[in-house]
Amino acid sequence: GTAEEMIQTGPLYAIDRDTAVAHLTSLYVPPLPRRSDVSALAEAVATLRGPGGCPWDQKQTPQTLRTGLLEETAEVLDALDRDDPDNLREELGDLLLNILMQTQLATEDGLFTLSDVVGDIYAKIVRRHPHVWGEVDAADETAVLANWEAIKAEEKPQKIGPISLLENIPTALPALAYSQKMQKRVRKVGFDWTDIAGVYAKLQEEVAEVQAAQTDHERQAELGDLLFITVNLAHWLGVDAEIALREANLRFGRRFRLVEQMAQERNLTLPDMDEASLTALWHEAKVKLAAVEQNG
Repeated sequence: GTAEEMIQTGPLYAIDRDTAVAHLTSLYVPPLPRRSDVSALAEAVATLRGPGGCPWDQKQTPQTLRTGLLEETAEVLDALDRDDPDNLREELGDLLLNILMQTQLATEDGLFTLSDVVGDIYAKIVRRHPHVWGEVDAADETAVLANWEAIKAEEKPQKIGPISLLENIPTALPALAYSQKMQKRVRKVGFDWTDIAGVYAKLQEEVAEVQAAQTDHERQAELGDLLFITVNLAHWLGVDAEIALREANLRFGRRFRLVEQMAQERNLTLPDMDEASLTALWHEAKVKLAAVEQNG
């Protein structure tokens, strides 16, 4: 080094204006930080689809991406069910990638752009929250939902002829969620029981009809009716049927895994155990997990 050696920082555009720069000057330009905004990801998706991009991504269509979209949505729900924020962060990213891929395909076809999507949802949020961005008063959640539904109805294009309450329910919804949405629609015009006693009576009636069914077709139809009225019961109890069944599936999974673990520890083989032994093991697992959940 020399006595004149020094380290100086400054903007790149000012290098030619610095009188201290000479033939002995070394210049270090650090790499740009990795971008983390949505537009950077959108550009990456466009690159994958463009010349010199990824052959797999270049072959995709809106329809071929449907399965991935459903799977990523399910994985987001799974992360929520497991209360795993790290995995949720990852799965939300995967879901966002699917959304951006669909948007890129639409952009290439001249249908709409990412800016259109963002602009539309921003405008919708502002429009449907007049109690936040407008002069409308909404004292509680009920008033907010009433305003939301009224504004939503005004937004829909007017159709000629009779309009069904059941129009525009997404057919790709899971069956329980579809049933909940359909029953919610007809409930608006009073198409429901007046009290929960009527629901319980109908539930018992449907159970009896399932038991009396003689053919496979009858059993399927009657079991469907039983599931349908169970969804209605969930409404009366203030329970989301889709979430309730998901949680029941998770509980069963945790208990059965513990049953398998205990059977292995005791050198037992599940297929060789009788019903009474399996039931006892199941109840033991249920008690153990309940204690863990209570303490944890």
